[in-house]
Amino acid sequence: MSAKASEPVAMTKKSAMSKKEQGHESIQVVEFVLGNEHFAIDLFDVKEVVEYTTITKLPNVPAYVRGIIDLRGEITMIVDLKHRLKITEKSNASLEASRIIVLDDKIATSKMGILVDDVTSVSTFEGHQVDYTSASVNKEDSAIIGIIKRMVKVKEKEKNELIIWIDLKQLLTDIEASV
Repeated sequence: MSAKASEPVAMTKKSAMSKKEQGHESIQVVEFVLGNEHFAIDLFDVKEVVEYTTITKLPNVPAYVRGIIDLRGEITMIVDLKHRLKITEKSNASLEASRIIVLDDKIATSKMGILVDDVTSVSTFEGHQVDYTSASVNKEDSAIIGIIKRMVKVKEKEKNELIIWIDLKQLLTDIEASV
């Protein structure tokens, strides 16, 4: 994995929930890159991140279903998230440099992973850093939860970096309905 982690996370789901209950709403996400944009999904939707491996193509599946892999003896379906979200920018990195985010068993009905250009970090953000109002300009695409704003320094100046927070459960509902 490459990148600068905003803040390493070593919290359990239980302690994260108790923080929410105390009024310190925080979110924990896995950040990744698709094309030139930064995205995030809920940390607890992720089982693991693995390096790219050869994907076996399947016939008669939607175009965003890349195929299947054998992950330690288990057949795992791979969804090309860039294709699913209609992102056309190419990555500077080769396909072999991409990563597969293997999803937690409780979020998907079958073993599933998503193909992304790179995984950059696991981060914690406070609730006030998320803009829920501008989440989806197109109301038909309900897969965007919000936009996370993070201040970063670029050449001695601070600027806002925007991270698109995706509702993976909503995306999976769409995907599993079409497969």
